[in-house]
Amino acid sequence: MANLEPLTRSGTSFSRATAVTAIAVEGLACQRGGHVVVAPLSFKVHSGASLILRGPNGAGKTTLLRTIAGFLHPAAGRVRVSSPAGETSAEGHLHYIGHANGIKPRLSLIENVSFWQRYYGGGSDSEGAEAALDAFDLLDLAEYRAAHLSQGQTRRLGLARLLAAPRPIWLLDEPSVSLDAASTKRLEAAIARHLSSGGLAIVSTHLDLSLGKAAILELSRTPVLQ
Repeated sequence: MANLEPLTRSGTSFSRATAVTAIAVEGLACQRGGHVVVAPLSFKVHSGASLILRGPNGAGKTTLLRTIAGFLHPAAGRVRVSSPAGETSAEGHLHYIGHANGIKPRLSLIENVSFWQRYYGGGSDSEGAEAALDAFDLLDLAEYRAAHLSQGQTRRLGLARLLAAPRPIWLLDEPSVSLDAASTKRLEAAIARHLSSGGLAIVSTHLDLSLGKAAILELSRTPVLQ
C-alpha cells in the first residue's frame, strides 16, 4: 500500500480525511436523461495510483465521474470505498473538479480558497491557503478579485482547492482546460504529490497528461481497460 503520510508543501503539514486504500466500481452503469450512456463496467483504483478516462465527446466521461462522486444515481452497480478500517462512505473523502471552476468573482483569490477550506471542513488555515495558491503560481495575486483573472488563472484558482482542503480521492474532469504548458506541469506535479502521499485520482482528459504509470480506460460503446 502506498505511503499515507499527510500532504506537505514548504514544510507545512496539511490535515486530510481518513486514509483511503482504494475505490472500486462494480458493474456500474451510468445514465443521463433516463438513458444508459455508460455500459456496466468494473475497475479498482488503489491509493497511490491513477486512472485516465478517454473517449470521444458524448462517451460518458463526465457522467461516469459525476456518478462516482454521487451526484447522479447509477442505472446499475455501485461504488465502494475502502479504508484501513474497512469499507467507508465516499462522502467527505473526495474532490470533484468539473467544467465549472466554482469561483466567486467578487472575492479575492485568498478569500475564495479560504471559503473552500471552510466548506470542506478544513477550518481557516491561512498558511495552507497561501501554499495552495503558491503551488499554482497565484500567490502574488492573492489579494486580487477573482473577477480580474484570465481563463487560465481562473482554472488554476479552481484547482487550488485540491491542495487547500486535501482529500484522498480526486475526480478531475478535463482539469487542464485553459491551462498553458507551464500551468499543466504544475497540475501534473500536484497530482504526483497527491499520489505519492497515498491519494488516488481518476482523471478525464483529451490531452496528454504525464501521470506516470496511470491505467487508461477508453470509453466507447464497449469500455476497455488497458
